[in-house]
Amino acid sequence: EVRMVESGGGSVQAGGSLRLSCAASGSIYSSNGMSWFRQAPGEEREGVEYITISGTTTYADSVKGRFTISRDNAKNTVYLQMNSLKPEDTAMYYCAARTSYGGSWRDPTNHVHWGQGTQVTVSS
Repeated sequence: EVRMVESGGGSVQAGGSLRLSCAASGSIYSSNGMSWFRQAPGEEREGVEYITISGTTTYADSVKGRFTISRDNAKNTVYLQMNSLKPEDTAMYYCAARTSYGGSWRDPTNHVHWGQGTQVTVSS
């Protein structure tokens, strides 16, 4: 069974922190690089950070120095640590497994499995 489940979203004030988790079934986790995306109402889905199977990371400029992606292979889980949160970080956050065919990690169409999303709301 293919499964990806996000958790950890919530409401915080600007400057606060949250840690998102994405638990993936073993077949997905061991075979795919993993990304975090976010989507605000009326906006396109935006790639936030990406981590390869070996642990190499890439991030969007908008979260540089504030967000960190990591993975725990013992738990088949990918994390997104978000610090110094800003109101513009407010969005639904999704984890996604990238296809093995390549293409930009920032492109949602290059991802084959998605979680249901977890809402992050940052107030000023």
